[in-house]
Amino acid sequence: MALVTTAEVCDANPQLIVNGELRALEPVFQIYGRRQVFSGPVVTLKVFEDNVLIREFLEEKGNGRVLVVDGGGSKRCAILGGNPVVQAQNNGWAGIVVNGCVRDVDEINGCDIGVRALASHPMKAYKKRVGEKHVPITIAGTRIMDGEWLYADTDGILVSRTELSV
Repeated sequence: MALVTTAEVCDANPQLIVNGELRALEPVFQIYGRRQVFSGPVVTLKVFEDNVLIREFLEEKGNGRVLVVDGGGSKRCAILGGNPVVQAQNNGWAGIVVNGCVRDVDEINGCDIGVRALASHPMKAYKKRVGEKHVPITIAGTRIMDGEWLYADTDGILVSRTELSV
């Protein structure tokens, strides 16, 4: 799948788009990290201005998964920073998509992992340990379920109910 673009996936699967099994996220995310193309099964997390559960997930073995975090779209602080991204890279996560902000951008950009976020922000998140794991989330106009597949490249981000091939 690494050599197939999101545009090619869309062109090859028009029926999946029509029936809603293949969805494109609205183009609101900035690209961070060295890995501009990534894909994998989705793990969902819902938090707000709190990064404790994000860090806990990224300390686990990623096994090529993609952590998709609904941070409520907050731009008041960063919920993902350089240290957890390094941890995610070292633990085999394919990527992280954050509906919120990141910080330590230079450190993140040095990591061999794909990261998408709304923006960067210097303020750190709170540590309340509040959030929901493995729940349906809606970000960038798209409902995403735990276990679906995410495909990202420089054209955008797709989510599919099943693993795709072209």
